[in-house]
Amino acid sequence: MIYDLIIIGSGAAGLAAALYAGRYKMTTLVIAGEFGGETATAGTIENYPAIASIDGYDFMKTMKDQALSLGVKLADGRVDSIQKEGSAFKLSTKEETFEGKTVILAFGSRRRHLNLPNEKELTGKGVHYCWTCDGPLYGGKTVAMVGGGDSSVKGVNFLGEYAQKIYLIAKGKEILAEPINLDQMKKLGDKVEVLTETEVTTIVGDKMLEKLVLSKSYQGSSDLKVDGLFIEIGFDPDTSLPKQLGLKLDEKNYIIVDNKMRTNVSRVFAAGDATNHFGSFKQDITAAAMGAVAATSAYEYKNQSKT
Repeated sequence: MIYDLIIIGSGAAGLAAALYAGRYKMTTLVIAGEFGGETATAGTIENYPAIASIDGYDFMKTMKDQALSLGVKLADGRVDSIQKEGSAFKLSTKEETFEGKTVILAFGSRRRHLNLPNEKELTGKGVHYCWTCDGPLYGGKTVAMVGGGDSSVKGVNFLGEYAQKIYLIAKGKEILAEPINLDQMKKLGDKVEVLTETEVTTIVGDKMLEKLVLSKSYQGSSDLKVDGLFIEIGFDPDTSLPKQLGLKLDEKNYIIVDNKMRTNVSRVFAAGDATNHFGSFKQDITAAAMGAVAATSAYEYKNQSKT
Protein backbone atom coordinates (compact mmCIF):
# COMPACT_ATOMS: atom_id res chain seq x y z
CA MET A 1 0.00 0.00 0.00
CA ILE A 2 1.18 3.52 -0.79
CA TYR A 3 -0.11 6.00 1.82
CA ASP A 4 -1.10 9.54 0.94
CA LEU A 5 0.98 10.67 3.92
CA ILE A 6 3.52 9.17 6.30
CA ILE A 7 4.33 11.05 9.49
CA ILE A 8 7.55 10.30 11.35
CA GLY A 9 7.10 11.02 15.05
CA SER A 10 4.26 10.80 17.55
CA GLY A 11 4.72 13.89 19.68
CA ALA A 12 2.47 16.94 19.59
CA ALA A 13 3.52 17.87 16.04
CA GLY A 14 3.13 14.39 14.58
CA LEU A 15 -0.18 13.61 16.25
CA ALA A 16 -1.69 17.01 15.41
CA ALA A 17 -0.66 16.43 11.80
CA ALA A 18 -2.27 12.99 11.95
CA LEU A 19 -5.50 14.45 13.34
CA TYR A 20 -5.76 16.96 10.51
CA ALA A 21 -4.77 14.42 7.86
CA GLY A 22 -7.45 12.06 9.16
CA ARG A 23 -10.04 14.81 8.92
CA TYR A 24 -8.89 15.44 5.34
CA LYS A 25 -9.52 11.71 4.70
CA MET A 26 -5.97 11.09 3.59
CA THR A 27 -4.64 7.56 4.03
CA THR A 28 -2.15 8.27 6.78
CA LEU A 29 0.45 6.32 8.72
CA VAL A 30 2.27 7.54 11.83
CA ILE A 31 5.57 5.81 12.56
CA ALA A 32 5.72 6.44 16.26
CA GLY A 33 9.36 6.20 17.29
CA GLU A 34 9.28 6.96 21.02
CA PHE A 35 5.57 7.46 21.63
CA GLY A 36 4.54 10.94 22.66
CA GLY A 37 8.02 12.40 22.34
CA GLU A 38 9.25 14.50 25.24
CA THR A 39 5.72 15.54 26.17
CA ALA A 40 4.84 12.00 27.23
CA THR A 41 7.51 12.18 29.95
CA ALA A 42 7.13 15.85 30.82
CA GLY A 43 4.93 15.40 33.87
CA THR A 44 2.03 17.81 34.31
CA ILE A 45 1.20 20.17 31.42
CA GLU A 46 -0.40 23.42 32.57
CA ASN A 47 0.25 25.87 29.72
CA TYR A 48 -1.87 24.43 26.91
CA PRO A 49 -4.92 26.64 26.23
CA ALA A 50 -8.29 25.32 27.41
CA ILE A 51 -6.65 22.51 29.41
CA ALA A 52 -6.00 23.61 32.99
CA SER A 53 -3.82 20.64 33.88
CA ILE A 54 -3.10 17.25 32.31
CA ASP A 55 -0.43 14.58 32.55
CA GLY A 56 1.85 14.67 29.50
CA TYR A 57 1.38 10.99 28.68
CA ASP A 58 -2.41 11.28 28.97
CA PHE A 59 -2.30 14.35 26.73
CA MET A 60 -0.46 12.46 24.00
CA LYS A 61 -2.69 9.42 24.37
CA THR A 62 -5.76 11.62 23.88
CA MET A 63 -4.25 13.09 20.72
CA LYS A 64 -3.38 9.61 19.48
CA ASP A 65 -6.90 8.31 20.12
CA GLN A 66 -8.36 11.28 18.24
CA ALA A 67 -6.24 10.48 15.20
CA LEU A 68 -6.92 6.74 15.31
CA SER A 69 -10.67 7.39 15.49
CA LEU A 70 -10.35 9.02 12.07
CA GLY A 71 -8.72 6.01 10.44
CA VAL A 72 -5.07 6.96 10.88
CA LYS A 73 -2.75 3.96 11.22
CA LEU A 74 0.06 3.72 13.78
CA ALA A 75 3.25 1.68 13.48
CA ASP A 76 5.92 1.20 16.11
CA GLY A 77 9.61 1.51 15.37
CA ARG A 78 12.19 4.07 14.39
CA VAL A 79 12.80 5.06 10.77
CA ASP A 80 16.40 4.25 9.88
CA SER A 81 16.36 5.13 6.20
CA ILE A 82 14.29 7.17 3.81
CA GLN A 83 14.68 7.55 0.07
CA LYS A 84 12.74 8.95 -2.82
CA GLU A 85 11.77 6.39 -5.44
CA GLY A 86 9.81 7.82 -8.34
CA SER A 87 6.52 9.27 -7.14
CA ALA A 88 6.82 7.82 -3.64
CA PHE A 89 9.10 7.78 -0.62
CA LYS A 90 10.30 4.51 0.86
CA LEU A 91 10.77 4.51 4.64
CA SER A 92 12.33 1.59 6.48
CA THR A 93 12.44 0.56 10.13
CA LYS A 94 14.21 -2.56 11.36
CA GLU A 95 11.00 -4.54 10.94
CA GLU A 96 9.16 -3.09 7.94
CA THR A 97 9.26 -0.85 4.88
CA PHE A 98 6.49 1.61 4.06
CA GLU A 99 5.72 3.84 1.07
CA GLY A 100 4.09 7.25 1.03
CA LYS A 101 3.39 9.98 -1.50
CA THR A 102 4.20 12.73 1.00
CA VAL A 103 6.16 12.81 4.26
CA ILE A 104 6.10 14.94 7.39
CA LEU A 105 9.20 14.88 9.60
CA ALA A 106 8.03 15.45 13.17
CA PHE A 107 10.58 13.49 15.17
CA GLY A 108 11.59 16.24 17.56
CA SER A 109 15.17 16.38 18.82
CA ARG A 110 17.55 14.41 21.04
CA ARG A 111 18.53 15.17 24.63
CA ARG A 112 21.99 16.63 25.12
CA HIS A 113 24.47 14.81 27.31
CA LEU A 114 27.33 16.22 29.35
CA ASN A 115 29.68 13.95 27.37
CA LEU A 116 31.74 13.14 30.44
CA PRO A 117 33.64 9.92 31.11
CA ASN A 118 31.48 7.46 33.07
CA GLU A 119 28.25 9.22 32.06
CA LYS A 120 27.15 6.48 29.68
CA GLU A 121 28.23 3.68 32.01
CA LEU A 122 26.23 5.10 34.93
CA THR A 123 23.10 5.96 32.94
CA GLY A 124 20.27 4.30 34.79
CA LYS A 125 22.60 3.73 37.75
CA GLY A 126 22.30 7.17 39.26
CA VAL A 127 22.51 9.24 36.07
CA HIS A 128 19.17 10.09 34.45
CA TYR A 129 17.63 12.24 31.72
CA CYS A 130 13.94 11.85 32.59
CA TRP A 131 12.94 13.24 35.97
CA THR A 132 9.30 12.23 35.63
CA CYS A 133 10.35 8.64 34.92
CA ASP A 134 13.05 8.25 37.55
CA GLY A 135 12.48 11.01 40.10
CA PRO A 136 10.17 8.90 42.29
CA LEU A 137 13.09 6.51 42.88
CA TYR A 138 14.80 9.14 45.03
CA GLY A 139 12.37 9.51 47.92
CA GLY A 140 14.23 10.96 50.92
CA LYS A 141 17.54 11.10 49.01
CA THR A 142 19.89 13.80 47.70
CA VAL A 143 19.92 14.60 43.99
CA ALA A 144 21.40 17.14 41.59
CA MET A 145 19.81 18.70 38.52
CA VAL A 146 22.12 20.10 35.84
CA GLY A 147 20.42 22.82 33.86
CA GLY A 148 19.52 26.46 34.07
CA GLY A 149 16.40 26.79 31.93
CA ASP A 150 12.70 26.34 32.49
CA SER A 151 12.72 22.56 32.07
CA SER A 152 15.33 22.12 34.76
CA VAL A 153 13.33 24.26 37.20
CA LYS A 154 10.19 22.26 36.45
CA GLY A 155 12.29 19.18 37.12
CA VAL A 156 13.41 20.53 40.48
CA ASN A 157 9.80 21.26 41.40
CA PHE A 158 8.83 17.71 40.50
CA LEU A 159 11.74 16.22 42.43
CA GLY A 160 10.74 18.36 45.40
CA GLU A 161 7.88 15.95 46.00
CA TYR A 162 10.34 13.11 46.59
CA ALA A 163 13.94 14.11 47.31
CA GLN A 164 15.19 15.38 50.64
CA LYS A 165 17.77 17.71 49.07
CA ILE A 166 18.16 19.06 45.53
CA TYR A 167 21.10 20.92 44.02
CA LEU A 168 20.40 22.89 40.85
CA ILE A 169 23.73 23.26 39.05
CA ALA A 170 23.82 25.95 36.38
CA LYS A 171 26.65 27.00 34.10
CA GLY A 172 25.34 30.55 33.77
CA LYS A 173 25.05 33.41 36.23
CA GLU A 174 21.27 33.14 36.57
CA ILE A 175 18.39 30.73 36.14
CA LEU A 176 16.19 31.51 33.14
CA ALA A 177 12.72 30.11 33.71
CA GLU A 178 9.07 31.15 33.72
CA PRO A 179 8.35 33.28 36.80
CA ILE A 180 5.55 30.94 37.90
CA ASN A 181 7.98 28.01 37.97
CA LEU A 182 10.65 30.02 39.77
CA ASP A 183 8.09 31.02 42.39
CA GLN A 184 7.15 27.39 42.90
CA MET A 185 10.81 26.45 43.34
CA LYS A 186 11.28 29.18 45.95
CA LYS A 187 8.46 27.64 47.98
CA LEU A 188 10.64 24.55 48.42
CA GLY A 189 12.83 26.67 50.67
CA ASP A 190 16.20 25.34 51.78
CA LYS A 191 15.42 21.94 50.28
CA VAL A 192 16.85 23.46 47.08
CA GLU A 193 20.28 25.03 46.66
CA VAL A 194 21.20 26.77 43.42
CA LEU A 195 24.85 26.61 42.40
CA THR A 196 25.40 29.11 39.57
CA GLU A 197 28.50 29.51 37.40
CA THR A 198 29.24 25.88 38.19
CA GLU A 199 29.73 22.81 36.01
CA VAL A 200 30.00 19.10 36.68
CA THR A 201 33.50 18.09 35.60
CA THR A 202 33.56 14.46 36.74
CA ILE A 203 30.96 11.79 37.46
CA VAL A 204 32.35 9.40 40.06
CA GLY A 205 31.15 5.87 40.68
CA ASP A 206 31.89 2.24 39.95
CA LYS A 207 28.64 0.30 39.77
CA MET A 208 26.50 3.23 40.97
CA LEU A 209 26.85 7.01 41.09
CA GLU A 210 28.73 8.06 44.22
CA LYS A 211 29.54 11.75 43.83
CA LEU A 212 30.14 14.65 41.44
CA VAL A 213 33.21 16.81 41.06
CA LEU A 214 32.36 20.46 40.48
CA SER A 215 34.27 23.19 38.68
CA LYS A 216 33.68 25.52 41.63
CA SER A 217 34.13 24.77 45.29
CA TYR A 218 30.99 24.31 47.38
CA GLN A 219 31.28 24.55 51.17
CA GLY A 220 35.03 24.16 50.97
CA SER A 221 35.10 21.17 48.61
CA SER A 222 34.72 20.49 44.89
CA ASP A 223 33.18 17.08 45.70
CA LEU A 224 29.40 16.87 45.94
CA LYS A 225 27.94 13.62 47.23
CA VAL A 226 24.59 12.82 45.64
CA ASP A 227 22.45 9.75 45.12
CA GLY A 228 21.15 10.79 41.72
CA LEU A 229 21.99 13.15 38.86
CA PHE A 230 19.42 14.49 36.40
CA ILE A 231 20.64 16.15 33.21
CA GLU A 232 18.34 18.75 31.61
CA ILE A 233 20.49 20.86 29.29
CA GLY A 234 18.44 21.01 26.13
CA PHE A 235 18.24 19.16 22.85
CA ASP A 236 19.95 18.75 19.50
CA PRO A 237 18.14 17.91 16.26
CA ASP A 238 18.64 14.51 14.64
CA THR A 239 20.18 15.12 11.21
CA SER A 240 20.22 11.55 9.87
CA LEU A 241 16.96 11.53 7.90
CA PRO A 242 17.14 15.19 6.75
CA LYS A 243 20.61 14.55 5.31
CA GLN A 244 19.43 11.40 3.55
CA LEU A 245 16.79 13.50 1.81
CA GLY A 246 19.10 16.43 1.11
CA LEU A 247 17.10 18.90 3.20
CA LYS A 248 18.50 22.34 3.93
CA LEU A 249 19.44 22.87 7.58
CA ASP A 250 20.25 26.04 9.48
CA GLU A 251 23.48 26.70 11.39
CA LYS A 252 22.15 24.70 14.35
CA ASN A 253 21.08 21.76 12.15
CA TYR A 254 17.35 22.45 12.40
CA ILE A 255 15.28 21.82 9.26
CA ILE A 256 14.54 25.01 7.35
CA VAL A 257 10.83 25.36 6.53
CA ASP A 258 8.63 28.10 5.14
CA ASN A 259 5.32 29.29 6.61
CA LYS A 260 3.56 26.27 5.13
CA MET A 261 6.08 23.86 6.69
CA ARG A 262 7.52 23.03 3.27
CA THR A 263 11.16 22.02 3.02
CA ASN A 264 13.38 22.50 -0.03
CA VAL A 265 12.43 19.00 -1.22
CA SER A 266 9.05 18.65 -2.90
CA ARG A 267 6.47 16.61 -0.96
CA VAL A 268 8.58 16.64 2.21
CA PHE A 269 7.28 18.74 5.09
CA ALA A 270 8.55 19.19 8.65
CA ALA A 271 6.96 20.29 11.92
CA GLY A 272 7.78 20.68 15.59
CA ASP A 273 11.08 20.82 17.44
CA ALA A 274 13.08 19.49 14.49
CA THR A 275 12.47 22.72 12.54
CA ASN A 276 13.81 26.26 12.73
CA HIS A 277 10.30 27.72 12.82
CA PHE A 278 9.64 29.89 15.91
CA GLY A 279 13.37 29.81 16.69
CA SER A 280 14.21 28.54 20.16
CA PHE A 281 10.60 28.78 21.37
CA LYS A 282 9.59 25.11 21.39
CA GLN A 283 6.29 24.27 23.04
CA ASP A 284 3.46 21.78 22.56
CA ILE A 285 1.18 24.51 21.27
CA THR A 286 3.62 25.62 18.57
CA ALA A 287 4.46 22.03 17.65
CA ALA A 288 0.77 21.15 17.29
CA ALA A 289 0.15 24.25 15.18
CA MET A 290 3.03 23.36 12.86
CA GLY A 291 1.72 19.80 12.56
CA ALA A 292 -1.70 21.08 11.53
CA VAL A 293 -0.15 23.38 8.91
CA ALA A 294 2.12 20.62 7.56
CA ALA A 295 -0.81 18.23 7.13
CA THR A 296 -2.79 20.95 5.37
CA SER A 297 0.09 21.56 2.99
CA ALA A 298 0.31 17.84 2.24
CA TYR A 299 -3.43 17.81 1.56
CA GLU A 300 -3.11 20.81 -0.74
CA TYR A 301 -0.36 19.03 -2.66
CA LYS A 302 -2.59 15.97 -3.02
CA ASN A 303 -5.40 18.07 -4.51
CA GLN A 304 -3.02 19.94 -6.84
CA SER A 305 -1.59 16.70 -8.16
CA LYS A 306 -5.05 15.64 -9.31
CA THR A 307 -5.37 18.62 -11.65
